[in-house]
Amino acid sequence: MDLFIFNTRSRKKEKFKPQKPPEVGLYTCGPTVYDYAHIGNMRAYVFSDILRRVLEFNKYKVQHVMNITDVGHLVSDADEGEDKVVLEAKRQKKSPYEIAEYYTDVFFQHSDKLNIKSPTIACKATDHIQEMIDFVKELVEKGYAYEISDGIYFDISKFPNYGKLSGIDLDEQKEGARVEVNPEKRHPADFALWKKAPKNHIMQWPSPWGMGFPGWHIECSAMGLKYLDDNFDIHTGGVDHIPIHHENEIAQNWGYTGREVIKYWMHSEFLQVDGGKMAKSLGNFYTLDDIEEKGYEPIAFRYLLLNAHYRKKVNFTWEALQGAQKAINRLREHVLTFRDAPSQKGVEKGIESYKEEFIKSINDDLNVPKAIGLVWDILRGEKPGQEYYKLLIEFDQVLGLGIEKMEKKEEEEISDEIKELIELREKAREKRNWKEADALRDELFARGIRLLDTPDGVRWERIKNGEN
Repeated sequence: MDLFIFNTRSRKKEKFKPQKPPEVGLYTCGPTVYDYAHIGNMRAYVFSDILRRVLEFNKYKVQHVMNITDVGHLVSDADEGEDKVVLEAKRQKKSPYEIAEYYTDVFFQHSDKLNIKSPTIACKATDHIQEMIDFVKELVEKGYAYEISDGIYFDISKFPNYGKLSGIDLDEQKEGARVEVNPEKRHPADFALWKKAPKNHIMQWPSPWGMGFPGWHIECSAMGLKYLDDNFDIHTGGVDHIPIHHENEIAQNWGYTGREVIKYWMHSEFLQVDGGKMAKSLGNFYTLDDIEEKGYEPIAFRYLLLNAHYRKKVNFTWEALQGAQKAINRLREHVLTFRDAPSQKGVEKGIESYKEEFIKSINDDLNVPKAIGLVWDILRGEKPGQEYYKLLIEFDQVLGLGIEKMEKKEEEEISDEIKELIELREKAREKRNWKEADALRDELFARGIRLLDTPDGVRWERIKNGEN
């Protein structure tokens, strides 16, 4: 069955035709490792994970490359300001490499908890400085880049298709530019390939243009072409990457190679919080740790995301996550019933029908919500049996909900004294006696019990050695 995906470049669904079947080159814009990835960031990685799983379900061999931005991403899209990693390093009084290593490790820990497959290649920007310098040199020699006092910039006037991915009007953009951030630039949208570093800049390398560091956009082009070369089929990212980062990548690639390097561009929509933007300043900036601290399973968050098409906005609320957690709990109960049931006869036709419908759904631009609906059709409408359990495991190769590893949750016993303290705290909270409630929480913590206040009521867990 043919696979159709929505191409941001053409703004329509297209039949997927890899350049070197059965091999597929997939590139994902990875994290800038200066802070914890928030749940909105993680939506983009769940999306790319689903895409990879769908490709593999269709028997393609996927070479999945993802960059780790540990240098070059400035706080301003206008190529001004400090490097995000360097800025955080100064704030924490650590080296940029320590900052990058810590947040990279946390990112992959969170990815594992969400059942996101590790990329075939995870490449750090700082490990590929020479490749970026060589790339920039080539663009300068071919006349696509020029040097000014603070760095090397790409001349977008040399690329006639600039703006096609995002649909921006460059003439209107130029007319509407009230202040040119850098008056030496030939066009406000010209972007930095290499920045010349002041002497006190923490991260800098020697180059033909003096000491400096790479621009953010150049790293994806240099590393993507290094690892995928002419087998670069799909590039993914969030919709926020479209108007600047990915537009610039297309221009760089064209200047370097003289052709369109990537045929399919795919982007996931934003995750909103309570119907609006998520931001630290708004007090609604959540990470996977926040989800776990409130007693929810990371897989419940994945389930919440999978119930919306990747090209539709998702509105995150704690009530929605509570519903996803309840759904995962019900799913687990049904799955175990099917797992423990005997084999059935005469279900082959039904199995094939479900499988055909599942493939039809996922191959229609990753219609995973419809695929999950099929899972529930099986669990609610079919007699439990081994054949259907094996089918669910097969479907989970795409969904990534961990169906084969699902086990009944065992409730750990606690002493009557601990139970009484928990009950007393609940009564104090009901009476809005917050001082007493906090004192009881602290006492329980001292006894090795952490309380988790969830929408379903209070839960508890034992504190592991070394935890605070």
